[in-house]
Amino acid sequence: MTFTAKGLATRQRIIEGAATHLRSDEPGEVTLDVIRAATRTSKSQIFHYFPGGKEELLLAVARFESDRVLADQQPHLGALTSWDAWERWRGAVIARYRAQGAQCPLASLMSQVSSVPGASEVTTTLLRQWQEHLRRGIATMQEQGEVSRHLDADRTAAAFVAGIQGGVTVLRSTGDTTHLEATLDLLVTHLRTSQRAYAAPG
Repeated sequence: MTFTAKGLATRQRIIEGAATHLRSDEPGEVTLDVIRAATRTSKSQIFHYFPGGKEELLLAVARFESDRVLADQQPHLGALTSWDAWERWRGAVIARYRAQGAQCPLASLMSQVSSVPGASEVTTTLLRQWQEHLRRGIATMQEQGEVSRHLDADRTAAAFVAGIQGGVTVLRSTGDTTHLEATLDLLVTHLRTSQRAYAAPG
């Protein structure tokens, strides 16, 4: 379906309003009536912009939240060209998840739309883009001689993503970022010391 500029703005307002509600302290059960009230939108408008109803709307909100995961790490994630930049990025990641706390809007949304076509693509795309940003950062540091060229940049980037996701899972259970911080510290240290680690003996 094609929308006018005004229509696209209205659709985006509904998505962002629903996302804001889901990020609140007590979002409760997410129903179309709750979203209508939170976004001051009529039922006819909801179905005009989201013909598939609640599932289509929540999938759109999940895509929005997925984009925010990476946007919240910028501009640092896209400019990992020095150790100071890596530390700034690490700080941005910790700050984001510390502010989020135990509640993860994206995880909540994905659990509700897991069977909807296109749902798995949201997470897959997020993780692929995240890994690619990190791979480019590692490759840049290799070109500058700061990280060993023997290090597999893509595999190391994958370890960062997996480690962060593991730390966030613990955070959701405990409300504590300690494990997330430890993972990031160890992986950044691994990058910093890779020249020595991969140096030929003797």
